[in-house]
Amino acid sequence: MAAVKNGREYLLHVTETLKHRIAQLDESIEVGQKEIEGMHEYYWENYTEMDQYGYENFDNQQALLHEINASNEKIELRRRFRKMVDSPFFGRVDFCYEGEDEPEIFYIGIANLAEENGGPPLIYDWRAPVSGLFYDFDKGPASYQAPLGEIHGDIAAKWQYKIRGGKMIYEFESDVKIDDEILKAELGSNGDVQLKNIIRTIQKEQNAIIRNTSDRIMVIQGAAGSGKTSIALHRIAYLLYHDRKNLNSSSVLVLSPNGVFSDYISHILPELGEENIREMSFDLFAYKRLKKVVSDCEDRYDLIERQIAGLCDEKLLKEKLSRDFLDRMEGYLVELEDSLMNFRDVEHRGVVKKEQEIIELFYFKFMDIPLLSRMDAVAEYFIDEVETLKGFNLPDEEREAVKSRFYRMYETRDLYVLYNRFLKQEGFPSLPQVQYEKRKLRYEDVYPVLYLKYRLETQQEDSGVRHLIVDEMQDYSMIQYLIIQRLFKCRMTILGDREQTMDGEQQDVLTFLPKIFGKDIRRIVMDKSYRNTVEIASYANKLAGITEVELFERHGKPVVEKEFPGLEEALESVVRELRLEKQAVIAENADEGVEDIISYETAAVIARTADEARETYYILKEKLEAEGFDTKERLSLLHRDSTNFQKGLTVTTFYMAKGLEFDQVFSVFPGQDRSPIVERARYIAATRALHELYMYEVVK
Repeated sequence: MAAVKNGREYLLHVTETLKHRIAQLDESIEVGQKEIEGMHEYYWENYTEMDQYGYENFDNQQALLHEINASNEKIELRRRFRKMVDSPFFGRVDFCYEGEDEPEIFYIGIANLAEENGGPPLIYDWRAPVSGLFYDFDKGPASYQAPLGEIHGDIAAKWQYKIRGGKMIYEFESDVKIDDEILKAELGSNGDVQLKNIIRTIQKEQNAIIRNTSDRIMVIQGAAGSGKTSIALHRIAYLLYHDRKNLNSSSVLVLSPNGVFSDYISHILPELGEENIREMSFDLFAYKRLKKVVSDCEDRYDLIERQIAGLCDEKLLKEKLSRDFLDRMEGYLVELEDSLMNFRDVEHRGVVKKEQEIIELFYFKFMDIPLLSRMDAVAEYFIDEVETLKGFNLPDEEREAVKSRFYRMYETRDLYVLYNRFLKQEGFPSLPQVQYEKRKLRYEDVYPVLYLKYRLETQQEDSGVRHLIVDEMQDYSMIQYLIIQRLFKCRMTILGDREQTMDGEQQDVLTFLPKIFGKDIRRIVMDKSYRNTVEIASYANKLAGITEVELFERHGKPVVEKEFPGLEEALESVVRELRLEKQAVIAENADEGVEDIISYETAAVIARTADEARETYYILKEKLEAEGFDTKERLSLLHRDSTNFQKGLTVTTFYMAKGLEFDQVFSVFPGQDRSPIVERARYIAATRALHELYMYEVVK
């Protein structure tokens, strides 16, 4: 419906409209606040004189509530408009209605915008029905569902835009929706036709994955820089749009390695900026489920820090994550059926349940109920008999007393004790025999105990999750996947890179996932690396000994390798080389002689351990402040408790950086540490860089 067809001109018009609407809202909110204050004042001055039946009192309260709600709606609208100023729209579709010659133009953004309330939209919300033209169709015949029925026509053109700080970075026309920032930047540049054809081929492959709604479980094994995370995020956006009747943002759960993933999503995927995607680390989930068994649990980060410090028994760790360990645990569970039980007669209010009858109920009638929950069913069966014979319901306290007599037929119901017995029986070092308050599980024991819990106790939790995203799939063990399979019966997108495992040895989960999830699984391997430059990807692949990855011809600055006598000297170099926001790097294209200006929004200094990251952060803070750098807004320390991703310079560990990408990366590691896990960490750090990589070694 837009009269202006040029994206840059339209941006100016939309920006002016946003400023005008925000100014109107500012004024209206101020007036509303004064009205609310006046109503409060009137109420407290006069409420004692209001009629005795309270009608006037009620009317005044309702009027005040109405005014407060109206004010809150305006404040929320202003917040959304202020957010839109940075990037008002990201897509456009030109649609010819049946029988019409001239197309109508629809611009797509994160929210609706009109010049006046109730007026025709300048920008359409990405969730609006007409936006389906942008998401669901390529050029050619298309349709969308309007209030009066289905509207048919043809898509004449589709455009995509990158707008930042209210300024147009690039725009390009494309047959299909391009979902990847790197590919969009290349298409928006003046690159050659052959390169753009390669990009469109990659994008068609990606779109096939994003738009796949038929496969229940999709597993994406992707090389570093293959765009698998971008695909997973856009798959969420597409599925939320495509299946709005059955799926909403709160029914999508991301199992992620750190707590900033959902906030990171909002920075790189504008469509999800207004959506509340649930996120959780599996380690936190395990801890919450085991709180009644132990007082504390290690998480994966504790394990990594132990491994780096040389305080982990790697042989024992490997054994406890093995298939053999799981098989032996299953054998132990079978033995428990008999060895754990001590049956005897139960009598209550003159009603007797003989030992043999209890055995028959336990092993036959209720055999499908997990072992530690089974006696609960037997007790309920007996209580029902008593209540039927006596003709009245037993009080709650009496019911619990009867149940406790049945529970005492278990030798123990303590999972910590049961797991410890298994370890002793199989010749593993046992856990400390301590009271609950002193029980802390090491990481290698957390999931075996959780597995025991799910095998021995009935779980009654409907999480409401309709789609599960498992990120960094290579870091999950078989036992963890078995727990996931028991917990979540929904659709899944599982993604990762076997080379980015945080262990010294890589793990290919595709060897056992089909055995767990069965025929429902669809496996996709992505071996084209394009998000990192050729220089960065080649360097990282050499670190990991990778040879089979196909590299996309996007060149940049050579990787810089340097040694420093101390951390201070390395960080001085970081400060010198750091380029953020207003500064820019000009990359020469040797073939075309074209200058592409890359404005850097993000950079990271990646350390080996949490202590080293913290020390690095404070030294950098002091050095950057001396240079006039705004450390409050543009420097952040990303640690295990972080929940926000902040643009600018991030200091973090290699394991917290997983799944995140930065324009510029400085890896600062001790040069003497060449252990397998730290060599893997160097690879992970290197693959976080999109445009520039500096590999610094501190040689003390």
